[in-house]
Amino acid sequence: MADYRAPLGDIEFVLEHIAGLRRIAAYPAFAGIEADTVKAVLEEAGRFAAEVVAPTNRSGDREGARLENGRVSTPKGFAEAYRRFVEGGWNGVGFAPEWGGGGLPWTVAIAVQEVMTSANMAFSLCPLLTQGAVDLLLHHADQAQQATYLPKMVSGEWTGTMNLTEPQAGSDVGALKTRAERRPDGTYTITGSKIFITYGEHDWAENIIHMVLARTPDAPPGTKGISCFIVPKYLVNPDGSLGAANDLRCLSLEHKLGIHASPTCVMAYGEQGGATGYLIGAENAGMKYMFTMMNNARLSVGLQGLAIAERAYQQALDYAKERRQGRPLRPGAAQGAPILEHADVRRTIMTMKAEIEAMRAVIYRNAAALDCARADPDGEAAARAQARADLLTPISKGWGTDLGVEIASMAVQVHGGMGFIEETGAAQHLRDARIAPIYEGTNGIQAMDLVLRKLPLEGGGAMRALVDEIGASAERAVASAALADVGQALRPAVAALASAADLVREIAARDPNGAAGRASPFLKQMGITLGGAFLAEEALIAADLLAAGAAKNGDFLKAKIVTARFYAAQILPQAAAHAAAVAAPDESLYEIPVAMLGA
Repeated sequence: MADYRAPLGDIEFVLEHIAGLRRIAAYPAFAGIEADTVKAVLEEAGRFAAEVVAPTNRSGDREGARLENGRVSTPKGFAEAYRRFVEGGWNGVGFAPEWGGGGLPWTVAIAVQEVMTSANMAFSLCPLLTQGAVDLLLHHADQAQQATYLPKMVSGEWTGTMNLTEPQAGSDVGALKTRAERRPDGTYTITGSKIFITYGEHDWAENIIHMVLARTPDAPPGTKGISCFIVPKYLVNPDGSLGAANDLRCLSLEHKLGIHASPTCVMAYGEQGGATGYLIGAENAGMKYMFTMMNNARLSVGLQGLAIAERAYQQALDYAKERRQGRPLRPGAAQGAPILEHADVRRTIMTMKAEIEAMRAVIYRNAAALDCARADPDGEAAARAQARADLLTPISKGWGTDLGVEIASMAVQVHGGMGFIEETGAAQHLRDARIAPIYEGTNGIQAMDLVLRKLPLEGGGAMRALVDEIGASAERAVASAALADVGQALRPAVAALASAADLVREIAARDPNGAAGRASPFLKQMGITLGGAFLAEEALIAADLLAAGAAKNGDFLKAKIVTARFYAAQILPQAAAHAAAVAAPDESLYEIPVAMLGA
């Protein structure tokens, strides 16, 4: 059975036609970036992911990370693969050349990240956190801190972490108790413990740079009293060399459902008198700074849903082509045909394919909005792009990771009983995918963020602009001979999304809890509808290319049209069910007393 193959054809199509990479590359910030350069980067990333990273996936899951005598060892081959990852410059693809990065748009970096994550999600988590820490430092650290840490973090020579969660706090970050005491020299003494710290300790890099949230003695309560600190594993001397070990250590590794190769650490700070920390920015502004890192990570976690879905899909498709069983009900079908010929298996495979392509379109469009927000010299246009990115991020994360789990589960189903057997590898994808809806704020938190913070952006104008855009796509499809059925299905779905958004905004203004109760079905409605609209855009472009005589990729383009039609007929109707849930009365949510919910 074939291993992972980077889906470069679809990635390149989405980058060009949905993300608008040509427009992004025209910004002064990306001057000189050519299409041939991007194509070469993607091809080499796909090769590296398939040949170097993917072979570590199954063995890493079986071996897992280990903690012995205070040191974490990752599975065989991981450290060597990471060394080659760093040497290839893959960690810094989307960062500025002044820090040693590749200077490519973040949209391209996301594409590279997709193939690395599909190849091995557990491996990809360390670069994901490092890139998020780099983003935080770029936005909020002072020049001296940036000069000290960024060059080696951009390269990946040093890695980064995010330290928020504590046993008593969980998602309620404002309840954290880690302390930061001021010292006369301007540094801080950090004491406390953190849990769920991904790659908090490992054997890949000579230094690990922790981004730690802590509270100063006179800080106000809640999130308003949180500060953010750089706490390196090894202190850094003025000349950039490594100094003494800091007062921190990994106490234990969590035993997890999946991502076994990724060391998820319980970290202790200050057991020997206090770890040295360096304040980022101002005291009590740490939550604001950490949201920079979290928003970066939320898009990347949404990408995990896509990446695992793609890997699971490829394995399920290969199995369905090879496994022979029964006689399909189609006229003339032979006994012992591949199970892919059976109607229900074919439906499952088509559902996986359509949802994956819809996810890729949404997530890449999200990344493109970030590029526009950062690089567009027109301030108003940049602000609109940022609002679009803010609006799409909870969709990418919430809808994308939920679908990742569903599609990985479908892959197990395609394998039948063999999917439940660990040796086939199908179960690993499902186990690995399950963390993504929890990471970086559970999907319920993403949904509440969407309805309470993102729908009101620009007085609702950001949402209206998005609805107008996808409504125009629906109308173009209605007018297309090849896609009129897609347009006819999409038109009422867009109208229903607009109505639901208005309803939720109105409820939120007078009853935030009532809006929160509707948030999850609204997020799903929005994700499904956007997926249908972006697939319609892809199909319209494919139809135009075919009409212009693009015979070279004829089968690929025809598949784009068929996939959009399948999605519109078989998946888009689910949005109406979620719309009904959004509009329904919510009295029953709290009507049953807690004592009657069960023993």
